[in-house]
Amino acid sequence: MGTVERHQAPEDGAAARSTVRRISGAPDHDTRAEGSVARAAPAQPRYRPLWVEEPARHRRMPDPVRAAAVRAVLVVAVTLILAMVAFLCTLAGSWLAFPMTLGTVAGTVLATWGVLDVWVTRQVWNQRNGVVSVPSSTARALRRERRRTRRQERGAEGRQDRIRRGSGTGQLSHP
Repeated sequence: MGTVERHQAPEDGAAARSTVRRISGAPDHDTRAEGSVARAAPAQPRYRPLWVEEPARHRRMPDPVRAAAVRAVLVVAVTLILAMVAFLCTLAGSWLAFPMTLGTVAGTVLATWGVLDVWVTRQVWNQRNGVVSVPSSTARALRRERRRTRRQERGAEGRQDRIRRGSGTGQLSHP
């Protein structure tokens, strides 16, 4: 486990030469010119993890949407199996070819329904629970700007009301 040797034949047909490449962390087993062997300290084995945890790129699907997707995948898988069996029965000339073909047609209808179910369930879930807003969303920036404008208008109206109430016009005396 110390060195990796790669033998290359030269173009002129001379004897093969070896190129030695060091692996990091591997013990050194070189032979010196004088014939003495270099002693290396016993290397501790470096353990690398088998995998590195990475954050998910997408958020997890909501439970109802995931359940609909699992149903759709199962129906599509069964439909594909039915289609394969129908095809093989047709090639074999079996009497099961016709019932399997009818099952495949029914499975195709169910698979279409399953895929539409996933789409509708996702749309309903988004409508009921809201869509996660992205911080750089233009809609969020527009809402923030509208809120700021409304606050400024309310502040200006409040100051006008205070000025009108506090000026004392129309009052003859103070109690």
